[in-house]
This record gives sequence, C-alpha cells and structure tokens, in this order.
Amino acid sequence: MNCWSCSGATRNFRVWRGTEDDLPRNRQNTGQVLLRHEVILEKDSSLRTALRLEITTIIWMVIEAAVAVAAGIVARSLLLVAFGIDSTIELASAIVVFRRFRIEAHKKFAGDPDEVGSIEGKTAKIAGYLLFLLSAYVLVQAIFGLVARHAAETSPIGMAVALIAAVGMPLLAQTKLRVAERIDSRSLRADAMETFTCGYLAWILLLGLALNALTSWWWIDSVASLAIVPLLIREGWEALKSEPCSGCGDPSQRTSIRDEKEGD
Repeated sequence: MNCWSCSGATRNFRVWRGTEDDLPRNRQNTGQVLLRHEVILEKDSSLRTALRLEITTIIWMVIEAAVAVAAGIVARSLLLVAFGIDSTIELASAIVVFRRFRIEAHKKFAGDPDEVGSIEGKTAKIAGYLLFLLSAYVLVQAIFGLVARHAAETSPIGMAVALIAAVGMPLLAQTKLRVAERIDSRSLRADAMETFTCGYLAWILLLGLALNALTSWWWIDSVASLAIVPLLIREGWEALKSEPCSGCGDPSQRTSIRDEKEGD
C-alpha cells in the first residue's frame, strides 16, 4: 500500500491510502470538486452583482418617477406624467426581483435547489405580468396620443431626467442581461427588459420634444412608442411560460436560457 497526499483548494491536507490504479479516479473526483467550488463562487459573485443592479434600479426609479410626475404636472406635460407612471411599473418589477435575489443570497432556502427554482419561477411570472402591464400601458398611451393629437411639451427638468435615463438605462439593462445569462434567471431577464423599456421611452420622449420644436410631427412619439410593444409582449410571454428551474440552487446543474432556446 502506498500513501498519497492530496490537497484541496482550502489547503486542508489529508492522507489518502490506495493503489496506483485508484489515482486517476481520485484525481478526477478532486477536479470535479474544485470545478464545483469555482462555479459556486461565480454564482455567489453574480448574486451580489444582481443585488447591486436592483438596488441601483430601485433608487433611480424612485427619483425618476417623482421628478417626472412633478415636472409633468407643473409643465402640464402628459408625456412626462406618463413617463413617471411607467417608472412606477419598473420600480415594482425591480423590488420583486430584488427580494428574490436577497432571499437566495441570504441562503434562506438551506441549499434546497427545488425551493430556489420555485421562487425563481414565481418571480419570473410576476415580472412577466408586469411586462404585459407595461405593454398595455404603452399601447393605450400611444393610441390616446394619436387620437387626441397630443404633442410633447417642453420641460427642462423633465428633459434632464429623460436624458439621464436614455443614456444610463440601456447600459444597466445590458449588464442585467449578462448577469441573467450567467445565473440562468428569467426573472432578471424580464426585469432587464423593463429597464431597457425605460431607456427606450426616454429616447422617444426626447425625440418627441425635439421634433415638436423643429417640425409639426406631433404624432412621432406615439408611433415610435408602438414599436416596442411586440417586444414587451414576447418577453412577457417567455417569462410566464418558464418552468421552475430545478437546478437553480445547484449552479453545476444549470442549463442556460440560451441553451434552452437553442434546444427548442
């Protein structure tokens, strides 16, 4: 019998007793343990990133909603008030998704993958319903604007908020999508689409204000708003039809959203 000494990533040394024929198998097992450990560390890092992203979203949406609605009332701007109401829908989505990741990050599931998958599925469905609500709101608002021939009104404060959202929200949405892919979270992906919509509508608002000042195209913002409705409906449907992820709590067993779509 030979003594073989092997070490793990935690620098705990154990004496293994076996034959030379057993060595390749034990090396393979050690490699699997180390790989699993790396995947878990990556998942923990992604969870912390997701929490920071949602905190950023919540803080900004509170500011955006309050300022946009107040500025819209002062300037009698229907579009600014609508932009603020849209922000409250996105705020609700961010709060729901934040709670989902906060629970998992604090390990209140006691490591049960099925329980993690269950709350991910429920959160994804809530986010999906919020996407449908947002798409309905955008659709009604656009139709109302066309029927009433409503043009965008100018508000310096409102334009400043819209400009910040137009630049920052697409970047935030892209980051959320990357993290959602890493941790296979449909709820975070749906929330990312809410964030993207905020940036898109901000650009529409700025476009409407600019064209209203330069041309007589009062209808441009309403028509452009309609373009995002099909995307919101599709993403909402994807979130609603998602099944609970049985491997969400075990990162080594996860199947990515991209792999599932390719499989379909």
